[in-house]
Order: sequence, then C-alpha cells, then structure tokens
Amino acid sequence: MKTTAKNIYEMKVKSTTENLAVIRAFVEEKASQSGIDKSVIEKIVLAVDEASTNIIKHAYNYDASTEFVVRVLISKEEFKVLLTDHGKSFDPNQITDPDMPTYLKQRRVGGLGLHLMRHLMDKVEYQKLAGDGNQLILTKKIA
Repeated sequence: MKTTAKNIYEMKVKSTTENLAVIRAFVEEKASQSGIDKSVIEKIVLAVDEASTNIIKHAYNYDASTEFVVRVLISKEEFKVLLTDHGKSFDPNQITDPDMPTYLKQRRVGGLGLHLMRHLMDKVEYQKLAGDGNQLILTKKIA
C-alpha cells in the first residue's frame, strides 16, 4: 500500500480470493479514518468485495499471476473506490437488475454482485481504458 497524495490511497493485489480480506480491510481502514459511519462503511466494503470478486472470477478467470489496483479517493463529499484491471472487459451498463421475486423463486445462487453494488453505492461507473484496461468506480456520498 502506498499513499500517492493527500486523501488518495492505493494498493496493488494479486488476483486471488485470498486477497479479498486484504482489500476489505484496506477499504474499511480508510473509510474509518475518514470518520464515515459504520453502517455506511459496511455498504462500501460489501460493494468493493463484490467488485473485486468479479474481477478475480470474470476478468482474470482466477489467474493468480495477474494483479489489479484498488485506489481510494476521499473528499469531504465522497468516498470513491477505483478498481483497475487489465483482464477481460465487462460493461455493467449492459446488465439490468434482476427481477428479485423471480430470482428468489428460482432459488438461483450468485449473479447479484452488480445488483448489490448499484444498491449499496450512490454511483457505479465503468470505463474502458486505453489498451486493455478496465476501471470500475464506486462512489458513496458522505456529506
């Protein structure tokens, strides 16, 4: 982990599910240091966990030799988490929220990560970066 500027924190992690706990702790620590309410922190951490899991599973297909970057940007108004990877592209804007009664009736398992991110955070943005990069930006208003 390194501090790149005031209120900007960054860590690079190997793309393994074992690192999900490290990512959660990093985000929780930065949010706690910012004085964000615990109930809001829990929402942010869950959304970041879902996004990180999707990168590991879908962008990198569990390839532990790959890495991605978790960057936290904190202002008086917002807490942002930027997840940057160089794996398979995925545009969340192409996916609609599931019909929850049908989902529950079918007793499906999984597939709710993006739905959770959208409902836990105030804004979920996806950007295709130059070359082979992807960036997911999760924003929570804190003021």
